Amino acid sequence: MRDAVVYILDALLSIAVWAFLLRLLMQLARADFRNPFAGAILALTNPLIMPLRRLLPPLGRFDTASLVALIGVQVAAQAIVLAVAGGVAPPFALLLRASLIALAINTTYVLTGAILITVILSWVAQGGYHPVAALFQSLSRPVLRPFQRLIPPLGGLDLSPIFALILLQALRILIIRL
Repeated sequence: MRDAVVYILDALLSIAVWAFLLRLLMQLARADFRNPFAGAILALTNPLIMPLRRLLPPLGRFDTASLVALIGVQVAAQAIVLAVAGGVAPPFALLLRASLIALAINTTYVLTGAILITVILSWVAQGGYHPVAALFQSLSRPVLRPFQRLIPPLGGLDLSPIFALILLQALRILIIRL
């Protein structure tokens, strides 16, 4: 019974963490926040981020409040899951380290998913517009752009997603070994 509760709690808290992660990545990618999906992410995360913005001003175009909120939510989620699972809470430094590693891994998963969805939609719905597709394109564009500059399309086929996915997987392996 406790395992099921821990699983459900972990899943729900992971959704919250991913919402804050998506918000930060959308800000960094300069995604269109008028997008309905982006609006939903803003609505979910604003209750924590807006008060933090009064305390933590942005550094240039980088929103420090979003980063602090993301790290705080990740640390809290891991601490809550550990407490419910009956585990002993590790020292804060170890909890913070594990949280940062989990965020780095989740970032690679979000970017991998954005690239895969963008590629699949380019095959299926060429020329069409969907707000979620536009959001995934804006998230994947900063990762794909360096590869697109280095690797020319071959016969109209863009191979940059393959190399970006290989790099993201290699990065994930390196992070896991930390």
